[in-house]
Amino acid sequence: MSLREYYQKEVRKKLIEEFGIRNVMAVPKVTKIVVNVGAGEAVNNRGVLDKISDQIALITGQKPVITKARVSISAFKIRKGFPIGVKVTLRGRRMEFFLEKLIKIILPRFKDFRGLSLKSLDKDGNLNIGIPEQTIFPEIDFDKIDKIRGLQVTIVTNTRDFKKGKRLFELLGIPFRKS
Repeated sequence: MSLREYYQKEVRKKLIEEFGIRNVMAVPKVTKIVVNVGAGEAVNNRGVLDKISDQIALITGQKPVITKARVSISAFKIRKGFPIGVKVTLRGRRMEFFLEKLIKIILPRFKDFRGLSLKSLDKDGNLNIGIPEQTIFPEIDFDKIDKIRGLQVTIVTNTRDFKKGKRLFELLGIPFRKS
């Protein structure tokens, strides 16, 4: 059963029962996933962003957008408008596929993984996961990477409540650390 079918048949019903939701459109769901990689070394070496862009495209199945610095920071030799990272916003089928891959393949591959901290959930019920290295993804060929880089995955929900967001992620199968 795919993640979409599981959400529609099981998760949605449980959320409606637990929170007493009357409107079906108010049921918590994942709306988008943003994958972000910051590369400060891109200031000195412009080719770095191309390599990162190719790797993120392999991981997500979508071409990333190059992000630019919003403000100048003299200590880091960054000027406003310099390209400093890449990001991808996933929605629809690509989002569902990536989330399913994240839950079933990527999180279990973390070294000494005991679950995500509850601190990774914000007050609006969105989940932020820092992935320490891109080699954890099966699409990345270890021999072709030039440097190990981390990436940030933000899973955005339509709920504005911590408890509803937490419960949604628990029902989807994302493991949280027992405090």
